[in-house]
Amino acid sequence: QVQLIESGGGLVQTGGALRLSCAQSGRTFSTYTMGWFRQAPGKEREFVSAVVLSAGITSYTSSVKGRFAISRDNANNTMYLQMNNLNPEDSAVYYCAAHTNSPGNWAIQTTPAEYDYWGQGTQVTVSS
Repeated sequence: QVQLIESGGGLVQTGGALRLSCAQSGRTFSTYTMGWFRQAPGKEREFVSAVVLSAGITSYTSSVKGRFAISRDNANNTMYLQMNNLNPEDSAVYYCAAHTNSPGNWAIQTTPAEYDYWGQGTQVTVSS
């Protein structure tokens, strides 16, 4: 059983920064693509960023490019999302998710339905 535990959310002012962490346990970490999604009240869950753990291939939604950076520490089974220059539109519950890769398949998954495991979420609130 795979478990994902997020941490690092909080309240920041516009222009501030936060670093989210996602710790994974239960299976071999590097066999996954790990992603970050977010969901604001009344909105659908949306893709933010993802990384293919075995290859380091990354992807970002356009609204966070240049501000957010995804990284991973395979030795410690942890993924990170560094979020800089935050604005109120970034406020949401952020979820960590894992997709089990097929051998040799390094495509990035960007829809929630493609992910097999989810964390409980961490709240990010950006005040204006």
